[in-house]
Amino acid sequence: MSLTEYLQRNQKPILKSWFQAVVETYPEETARFLKKEKDPFTNPVGRSILEGIQGVYTQILEGLASDDVVPFLDRIVRVRAVQDFTPAQAVSFMFSLKDVVRSHMEKEGLLAQYAADLVGFERTVDRAALMAFNIYMECREKIYQLRVDEIKNRTGRLLERANAIWESRRTEDGSREES
Repeated sequence: MSLTEYLQRNQKPILKSWFQAVVETYPEETARFLKKEKDPFTNPVGRSILEGIQGVYTQILEGLASDDVVPFLDRIVRVRAVQDFTPAQAVSFMFSLKDVVRSHMEKEGLLAQYAADLVGFERTVDRAALMAFNIYMECREKIYQLRVDEIKNRTGRLLERANAIWESRRTEDGSREES
């Protein structure tokens, strides 16, 4: 059996462990909620994480040959980009996959058997992590641009009001002078 076959056969327990690892990066109360609540409308973050890691896992098993993984990474990273995560914390979920897979293989005594193939798998995970980092940075840039635009809009409105007040006073002063 190849490493890919092993990972496909053990997809459910690996994804369950990976989901647990991702959720544990959140504060304790939030993690408890994300694990417990199954309703996607009540728990959209948990649903995004679960669907995202399922898609990422599938794409990694297929060798990450295309950008098909980006939408799945985006589902997870976009949420983490607006939360209080550092860049390292935001993309650390990808690296936890390597630990989860190694842990499962170690429990079954298969680590030595798949050691050579595991290096390639981990390189693929690293590539996905770099893609996740790029997505994180794009999201943060958008957030900062939105903040700058909002400040510009506020400043513009303040200047318009100030100008209106100044024009109003000038008109009042001008009408006084004409009298």
